[in-house]
Amino acid sequence: MASGLLPELAYAFGGPFHFLLPDAFDTNLAALRQALDGADVEGFVYFAKKANKAAVFVERAAAARAGVDVASAAELREALGHGVRGEHVVVTGPAKDPALLRPAVQHGALIAVDALDELDALVTGGPAGGDRPARILLRVLPPGQPHSRFGMNDAELATALERCLRAGEAVRMEGFSFHLSGYEIRPRAELAGRLADLCLKARVQGHDASRISVGGGLPISYTDAVSWRTFLAAHDERHYHAGKTFESADFYPYHCPRPGAQALADLLTTRPAGRDETLATLLRDARITLLMEPGRALLDQAGASVFTVRGVKDRDGYGLITVDGTSLSLSEQWFNSEYLPDPILLPRDAGDQADGGPYRASVGAATCLESDMLTWRKITFPRRPRAGDLLVYPNTAGYQMDSNESPFHDLPLPPKVVIDRTDGARPRWRLDRHFA
Repeated sequence: MASGLLPELAYAFGGPFHFLLPDAFDTNLAALRQALDGADVEGFVYFAKKANKAAVFVERAAAARAGVDVASAAELREALGHGVRGEHVVVTGPAKDPALLRPAVQHGALIAVDALDELDALVTGGPAGGDRPARILLRVLPPGQPHSRFGMNDAELATALERCLRAGEAVRMEGFSFHLSGYEIRPRAELAGRLADLCLKARVQGHDASRISVGGGLPISYTDAVSWRTFLAAHDERHYHAGKTFESADFYPYHCPRPGAQALADLLTTRPAGRDETLATLLRDARITLLMEPGRALLDQAGASVFTVRGVKDRDGYGLITVDGTSLSLSEQWFNSEYLPDPILLPRDAGDQADGGPYRASVGAATCLESDMLTWRKITFPRRPRAGDLLVYPNTAGYQMDSNESPFHDLPLPPKVVIDRTDGARPRWRLDRHFA
């Protein structure tokens, strides 16, 4: 694909573009389901749509009878419009607009209620309508993250449970949800174990309470352990253009020894503190369905971003490469972080081999902002890049490729190209069918 299709696409679009590999999404989804099956746990996977705007991943979720996690009316319309059943949608986020709540209830979506006033809006504000109850989870404020702006504390949860009972058939309280910052397994197991107990207590009160959502946060691994350790050890201003500095704590953990489905398996085999049983056993014994809303874990290796080199200038001991497009299409810089996987240099001409020896360079965008850098690090390329060469940033489908994109300088947003691969056939491409 790299030797022929990517240069053709770069020529056709005349600017940066992203390519998507939906087969990887299918593989990742299957692996998560296998982890659930291996632990004999009833579970359901929702794709966190905020991780990527492409329609193809929603289409794949629908085809595989998985769900989609949405947080806006537009995302809900996208999910429904691309074939996801209403009952396979979970609605998250704070202070939801009635324009989102109303169709969510009408289509039977599951709603993670973040606050008491939001619950009151569902019960008395009229978004439900008709004869369908509002299916809800109560979102819990994580005890280990008490300053989070999301979720309800113990007193608020107790009040919410009472209000759900008083609401009668207008509301069906199906369980609890949470989302933790970070990627550690044990805190998730601890809180999930606590919510299993809450489900049992809620059932005694008369609630359904048979579901727990652990949100996202399943890590993926962008690089090997040696590269990650080497990067951290050599992490200082000398290795960045203009002496740029970063805090290591701001970096995503780019290496993970047990990523994706393996992390889910580890979660299920963890014993919460004070328990003899694993989380999987607790869930089975309580007849609780485990819900999750992964983004990156479903998009691992599912896409990349391609930029064309416009020019190269030499500095003192390194170079500055300018590419078309902006760092808004590689969002990591806008989180005060550096994207660790090195871009791959593809020569403009297929027969153009490395010459002149290794060349160290940072990568900037074709804008008038000093800060608009795709890569501040001085990367070692096999040769000095030339105008017309391509730089391919790998594995950008999970949040990097479009969470911060905007038409800065009136530049068009990079198109998303779906690469369909059939066994024994050459790859074929098509534009993604995003409605917006």
